[in-house]
Amino acid sequence: MNENENLQEILQTSLDHEEEMMRTYLIAAERIHESEELKLRLREFAEGNAKRSRQLIDELKRLIH
Repeated sequence: MNENENLQEILQTSLDHEEEMMRTYLIAAERIHESEELKLRLREFAEGNAKRSRQLIDELKRLIH
């Protein structure tokens, strides 16, 4: 495996983790009924994961092209 392939694998693994965490935060936010503040924070966490996911996708595209 060359350096480029290794980096692609690392970035893809990171992307998978970010997307899983985003889903987890969104599911948790939907299940919370007693605290609007916590629901909002969880949604904001998910937004952070979404932003990092987009950045990782951009980096993967740069490596491939």
